[in-house]
Amino acid sequence: MESIDSKILKKIKKANRGSLFYTEDFLSFGNYKAVSKALERLVNENELSRVARGIFAILIKENYLGEISPTAEKIAESIRKRDKARIFPTGSLALNMLRLSTQIPTNLVYLTDGSARTIKVGNRSIVFKKASPKNLAAIGIFSGIVIQALKDIGKENVTDIEIEKILEHLKKEDPNRLEHDIKLAPEWIRIIMRKALNETNGK
Repeated sequence: MESIDSKILKKIKKANRGSLFYTEDFLSFGNYKAVSKALERLVNENELSRVARGIFAILIKENYLGEISPTAEKIAESIRKRDKARIFPTGSLALNMLRLSTQIPTNLVYLTDGSARTIKVGNRSIVFKKASPKNLAAIGIFSGIVIQALKDIGKENVTDIEIEKILEHLKKEDPNRLEHDIKLAPEWIRIIMRKALNETNGK
């Protein structure tokens, strides 16, 4: 009879290196405790790596860099897909994504309609905060991140240079999506977003 370890190994070896797996992915092979023990044995045997609690991967190997662990950002996106949840970067993560800050955030904070939780990934953390539907209703690629970034900066602290950078991002936005997302922002942020919309439309 094939062991749980062998079944898990067979499944993960069919996937590309760098793919992420969760304990729950293998529950068809046994109960939670048995699967967790099997995964622990496979980690100890260097057949796969634990990248966070309950999250595993066969690491990508580079000739000069050796094994490369998945980034916290990739793990957050994987969790979003697994949970079929919406997530929005906020705080220093949103600022970094818009290049308003060069600081790499240690804590990646996302608003979500999924479960609230904190996941440790090496010396970084992924924090999912439960948010109201309105805070997750933006449909633009940039505009939702802009709203969160500007909220973090604050009306009294935002500089002209930051506004110019934000306008450049918003001008890349689909005008229909931008128009939709303007309604979700506080009035002082709406003024900035309307300016980008008007410039995009040539008004």
